[in-house]
Amino acid sequence: MNSTVSSFTVFFEGPFWVGVYERFTDAGLEACKVTFGSEPKDYEVYAFMLQNWGRLRFGPPVPQMGLRTGSRNPKRMQRQIQKQLQDTGVGTKAQQALALQREQQKQERRLVSRAERDAEKARRFDLRQQKKREKHRGH
Repeated sequence: MNSTVSSFTVFFEGPFWVGVYERFTDAGLEACKVTFGSEPKDYEVYAFMLQNWGRLRFGPPVPQMGLRTGSRNPKRMQRQIQKQLQDTGVGTKAQQALALQREQQKQERRLVSRAERDAEKARRFDLRQQKKREKHRGH
């Protein structure tokens, strides 16, 4: 049985408002960070999620304990909801997932920049060789 639980938290971090989308699946916790400019309204967040759902880049899953299924005590659930509303920031699991995603993006960026650097180096070498051939052409 595949079950997915997700949560979206918006909080103020430095000069920007940031949203962290956490997705709990059987594989583990996956997180995605979204940066907003000014404080977003509820309908703006909802519209953003509807429009950009396909473009969200989740990090690799972080293993976690299994999801709890079954009924819960409604009063306990209300207390947990109030506690989550009071809390600011993101949980440590989500931070780990975001750190993994940053590392993955850093590796991709390194590969791309290395390929560009090697291509530029090869282009310069070819240009030098061509200039050298042109200098010695008629002698």
